[in-house]
Amino acid sequence: MATENLIAANDFCVYYDVEYTFINSLQEAGLVQITTVNETTYIPETELQKLERMIHLHHDLQINVAGIEAITHLLDRVEQMQQNVLGLRNRLRLYEDE
Repeated sequence: MATENLIAANDFCVYYDVEYTFINSLQEAGLVQITTVNETTYIPETELQKLERMIHLHHDLQINVAGIEAITHLLDRVEQMQQNVLGLRNRLRLYEDE
């Protein structure tokens, strides 16, 4: 498997000053995906933004993994509701234009 869109977990941990156990805990909770290639652990680029947000919650607000899991769930729900509202507004515009 090519590692061109993957970032080594060790490099990520050094750059963000987090322990690998924290990243592993997030992965075990199902909050991020981690890929292993040739016994080296990588983080997909698509997970970076989400992971950075979780690190800031952990470092800046001292929130544990369970709290991060709850916050992430609620943020996902808010995003779904915003998409639903946007869809409903678009449908409403169709009827208002008639």
